[in-house]
Amino acid sequence: MLSSSDFASASWELVVRVDHPNKEVQRDITLQVSGDLHVGGVMLKLVEQINLAQDWSDFALWWEQKHCWLLKTHWTLDKCGVQADAKLIFTPQHKMLRLRLPNVKTVRLRVSFSAVVFKAVGQICKTLNIRRPEEVSLLKPSADYFKKKKKKDKSNKEPVIDDVLSLESSSASSGSLVNPGLYSKTMTPTYDPVNGTPVSSTMTWFSDSPLTEQNCSILAFSQPPPSPDVLADMFQPRSLIDKAKLNAGWLDSSRSLMEQGIQEDDQLLLRFKYYTFFDLNPQYDAVRINQLYEQARWAVLLEEIDCTEEEMLIFAALQYHISKLSLSAENQALPAKAEVDEVEAALSDLEVTLEGGKADSTLDITDIPKLADYLRLFRPKKLILKDFKQYWFVFKDTSIAYFKNKELEQGEPIEKLNIRGCEIVPDVNVTGRKFGIKLLIPVADGMNEVSLRCEDENQYAQWMAACILASKGKTMADSSYQPEVLNILSFLRMKNRSSSSLMTSSLESMDINPECFVSPRCAKKHKSKQLAARILEAHQNVAQMPLVEAKLRFIQAWQSLPEFGFTYYLVRFKGSKKDDILGVSYNRLIRIDAVTGIPITTWRFANMKQWNVNWEIRQVAIEFDQNVSIAFTCLSADCKVVHEYIGGYIFLSTRSKDQNETLDEDLFHKLTGGQD
Repeated sequence: MLSSSDFASASWELVVRVDHPNKEVQRDITLQVSGDLHVGGVMLKLVEQINLAQDWSDFALWWEQKHCWLLKTHWTLDKCGVQADAKLIFTPQHKMLRLRLPNVKTVRLRVSFSAVVFKAVGQICKTLNIRRPEEVSLLKPSADYFKKKKKKDKSNKEPVIDDVLSLESSSASSGSLVNPGLYSKTMTPTYDPVNGTPVSSTMTWFSDSPLTEQNCSILAFSQPPPSPDVLADMFQPRSLIDKAKLNAGWLDSSRSLMEQGIQEDDQLLLRFKYYTFFDLNPQYDAVRINQLYEQARWAVLLEEIDCTEEEMLIFAALQYHISKLSLSAENQALPAKAEVDEVEAALSDLEVTLEGGKADSTLDITDIPKLADYLRLFRPKKLILKDFKQYWFVFKDTSIAYFKNKELEQGEPIEKLNIRGCEIVPDVNVTGRKFGIKLLIPVADGMNEVSLRCEDENQYAQWMAACILASKGKTMADSSYQPEVLNILSFLRMKNRSSSSLMTSSLESMDINPECFVSPRCAKKHKSKQLAARILEAHQNVAQMPLVEAKLRFIQAWQSLPEFGFTYYLVRFKGSKKDDILGVSYNRLIRIDAVTGIPITTWRFANMKQWNVNWEIRQVAIEFDQNVSIAFTCLSADCKVVHEYIGGYIFLSTRSKDQNETLDEDLFHKLTGGQD
């Protein structure tokens, strides 16, 4: 039997600070505890001493020195390692956070600071009506992001009240966490697929959400074009090293906000992190499409991605068109058509999904089409001038064979190129009548480049579409081949500057401020009137497009840029004496010379056998097929950021529509979490 004195010696004093919105409740409370008291018992003692009637379910203990939450309430203090010197804070798990969206609009909403970032982002995306939250993450802005703004006494910490959309009544304040992967189309607000306005009947399903119809429209509609002064005031990366700095601040998806030093009312950037946009559907994704468009628009305007002047004018014309439609009263008004009963609409949608839609024609899948035509070929070699030679090419299945002429087709080809797993890069100048396709073919020590040259738009569209599908392991028998051909032709027509187009009125010419739609560097090269005329000329090709289609076309044009999808980091490869740039894409890694920007070597994820991290020396090591292995340390960010990027892309490649939109969160953490 223990005496009362023995029991007293086994107990000790634990000081807990109470963090409460009511300042009168904020104070230090001293509790008499013992090592075998569980965390839930400590919280119960605290609530009894505070003696305030309220819902305490969202409160938990935060251990300041260890920088961790004590969320396992059944664990004892001994098991947690808590002793008398521990500094514990009794604080709400959900706190206010300011998020700057891709459209540069800031929203203020309640977010879980105790859930891992992967779950917290799912909760945020659910509130904002953004599907596929696994493509999105939170980025801590670099010092350069606010560098120029500090000259105007604007700091990262101070909120701009006028520009903040408050969603404070978020249902997350109740303490419930949203499963980020569980989205049902029948429980998602729907939008008009033409102009992106929310269908009001479906908004009533979410009557308890802070995202009202008005707020939803703010997020689903494009913001007015930025003034040239605003553009000039924003950070523009001038080199690959500058671009690497932008990507240093991605938060760790396997740890909570609080564990990563994020405080209440801090400002973070919500961005599309992974450039694989799965199942974009205008009926459900008006907010997602608009935010994607905005992220693409700012990437072009701030030259975070390089494009030619011809491409810049296409982007400018689409921006001008989208801004005109977004401002028009017709698109701001709700659709006048009669509302369909939501259950009936959901059943109809399900029926179409199950039937796979109506096929326009019957395709015999046993008969795989082939392409055969004369093209010109060139293999780049050092000290040799560019000289294209004509050959007879035959494209069948997923490979291209070429012969000296058509008559020799039945014989042995000069060479057979396997396109599966290749990188396909467009090399097009419509004005100069150049229709080229670059094939980057993976080999053991990198990539071999082969250039093909087509005669005209139609030939280019057919061969380019076939190459794109073949690189993914699909043939021209696939149902997506013809739509891909039409998409390419449509994009080429947008680039085509028609001299026969009608001259725009002087009133419309006065209406456009061209410097708002192009990068500052492009604006400096041309006089304002000349630039306006070229933008309006390009606009003739897109003038009839509906709003949502124009945004999707902008996203497609962004995706077609050679640099699209790359995230850059400054690294030092094992055995190297100088720093290099590592580009991470959805299907490969690329080593780039940090000074010249010239690619050195490419490694594809498809050839990856395993990768791991030595957490002691912070080194990432990767093994590929054919006994190829690399190792590097990351200089511009923590190696965990690069490790998560690689694992994240591999995780996203496992998605399919058959999964009923449910994500395997455990698999994500296995691939990205590491053993830090």
